[in-house]
Amino acid sequence: MRTVLLVVAVLALVGFIAVAYVLPGMSGAEAREAAQALIAGAEPGKTQVASAAEKAGSLTGSGNGVKIAARNDPKAGELKWVVEANGAIRGWNEKNAIEISLIPSLQGGKVAWSCRGYPISAMPAACGGKD
Repeated sequence: MRTVLLVVAVLALVGFIAVAYVLPGMSGAEAREAAQALIAGAEPGKTQVASAAEKAGSLTGSGNGVKIAARNDPKAGELKWVVEANGAIRGWNEKNAIEISLIPSLQGGKVAWSCRGYPISAMPAACGGKD
């Protein structure tokens, strides 16, 4: 009887370790991949906004008419973006609870981008994470 209880206790401990340490690490990797996919998926919008802003010499209205189609990633699920009139791009992935903001600024006639995202643990260093 003691042997059976000992085996059950060891199996329970192994299960606890898997749930407490292994699974969160796996979901963290999925979240990081989803964040990378969100950032990469915004590139066509960034190109269009930059082109319009550099041509006009202003960010005002640079995002008008710019659309980024939602996309279904096999691992991350649905990725969505919205481009604001001032050129800012917001992206999100509900499955992994991730959000990014890409904010343009016009410097010397060229558009520069800053990126911030949440949760920070899923973001690459270029987007405010600790990578």
